[in-house]
Amino acid sequence: MQTDDTMARWLRALLPAALCALDPAGCGGVRLRAQAGPARDAWLAQLRALLPPGTPLRRIPLDAPDARLLGGLDLAATLRAGRPVAERGLLVEAHGGVVLLAMAERISSAAAARLTAVMDEGVVVMLRDGMEAREAAEFGVIALDEAQGDDENLPAALCDRLACFVDLEGLRAGDCPQLPFDAGHIAAARTRLPMVSVSPVVIQSLGAAAQAFGVDSLRAFMLAVRAARAAAALDGRDQVGEPDVTLAAQLVLAPRATQCPASAAEAPADASPEAAAPDQPSDSTPAEAAPPPGDAGGEPKDERPADMQQPLEDRVLEAVRAVLSPDLLAHIRLAGGRLPRARSAGRSGALRGNGQRGRPVGVRKGRPGGGLRLSVIDTLRAAAPWQVLRRRQGMPATRVAVRPEDFRIVRYRQRTQTTTIFVVDASGSSALHRLGEAKGAVELLLADCYVRRDRVAVIAFRGTRAELLLPPTRSLVRAKRSLAGLPGGGGTPLAAGIEAGWSLADALRRQGDTPTLVLLTDGRGNVARDGQGGRARAEQDAQAAARRVRASALRTLFIDTSPRPHPSAQSLAAGMGALYAPLSAADAQGISRLVKQAGAQSAGQNG
Repeated sequence: MQTDDTMARWLRALLPAALCALDPAGCGGVRLRAQAGPARDAWLAQLRALLPPGTPLRRIPLDAPDARLLGGLDLAATLRAGRPVAERGLLVEAHGGVVLLAMAERISSAAAARLTAVMDEGVVVMLRDGMEAREAAEFGVIALDEAQGDDENLPAALCDRLACFVDLEGLRAGDCPQLPFDAGHIAAARTRLPMVSVSPVVIQSLGAAAQAFGVDSLRAFMLAVRAARAAAALDGRDQVGEPDVTLAAQLVLAPRATQCPASAAEAPADASPEAAAPDQPSDSTPAEAAPPPGDAGGEPKDERPADMQQPLEDRVLEAVRAVLSPDLLAHIRLAGGRLPRARSAGRSGALRGNGQRGRPVGVRKGRPGGGLRLSVIDTLRAAAPWQVLRRRQGMPATRVAVRPEDFRIVRYRQRTQTTTIFVVDASGSSALHRLGEAKGAVELLLADCYVRRDRVAVIAFRGTRAELLLPPTRSLVRAKRSLAGLPGGGGTPLAAGIEAGWSLADALRRQGDTPTLVLLTDGRGNVARDGQGGRARAEQDAQAAARRVRASALRTLFIDTSPRPHPSAQSLAAGMGALYAPLSAADAQGISRLVKQAGAQSAGQNG
């Protein structure tokens, strides 16, 4: 049975489709988070029904090459005509309409940069294959987000240019209502849109709402203004009113909120209007001294409800606060009142070039052989513009003249496997505590292995040597078994532990993996590399091993397990080039969170 809450969620999800159909380029588009299924099909069906006749709708596959996306050489037409013939790209074909970006969470940063550049400029400039063209390309983007975990996310640059975020999780297609307007209403609203005006009060209220909720992007504020104008045109008005401002703030600003301002009910008592206006007449002023409401010199009495007598800015704030999800409010409270600025989530493993396997990412000049593959189509495309000239040089007209400089080799990019190596200090009286926390962190990371596709390894050092307790694995059973019976105590061969971690990481890197080194220690070694005691020699050997890690450019996390941050640990972390984290009360959740943060930062840099 359809409930009022379900109906409200569906209407809030469908309104961005109407605004995007009305003003695709102005609103930027919609980030539609939903798995392929009836609910997403119902949303897209309503979008198609709202588009006026003749409005282009193009679907961009994830692996669309630049020539198909931006335009390039039409190979078949060029070979027939004997001269370069240009082919229009998908973005030019979508001018004035909408593009559906399939599997947007997996789009590469380079493809996202090209797409957002066209969205900003509104034109496609093609300078390739001996051709030069400049064509208009203004469109909206429906980014189909099918991410199932935190390791996949849309590029931040693309999200910043999409006005609305729609999440269809938990909604059923059978409950989807029909919007009270059709393509004819959208066409009429498009004609009215250029005449819709926005007052300074509206702009000020949207700006204040963006600032109050921690929306730092100026582009988001501009998208909110465009959405308000589109809502007014859709409602048949030439002036943006309060319902339009409220709707735009709820659809555009609320999903981007990083903080929640205090409501009017939570304001301090001394901030009342009476306290802020001491020059107002006192209660003892005779009633007859004030002009009656009906007199010419008096102001008409405001008979609106009390909530409507608030300034527009305050009403917009209350409207946005009303639609914020409880989960977001809980996260804001846990973060101390403000969420950190959003980042792209890192993915497991770094992207590395590969000549023989992986995902194709383009072509380059070169000769086939040694495992390198020839791209026949791109080779013909490179040779096609020169056919007329080569025929004049005596080549038969019935053949395509291909020369070695025309050869194009396919480039591949492969995502490598990530292995997190825990190097644990098992010496001293607190060894059992540290090993317990490392075990908990390993178990937490292994629980995410099916999503993140990474492995873990554990190295412990105590006495005079370091020992590999757990080779790289995804097995939670093996991890528990290897850590359960490890004794603690003895000296601290810190240099041996660092070198053992570096050796394993170097071996994994040579195999094509992406290793992450996590060192849990207080940084105070007392056993040198040769097993002899002496704190001075031990520190020198540890610094030498740290410099080797830094020279290898390994991504490294140094967790200082001292009761208080110690200078020797900070110095060693700096020598390793590691992310330093003083963790006085180290727990498994904290270690797991820091490891994911280090991996996300490195994956973002490599990807």
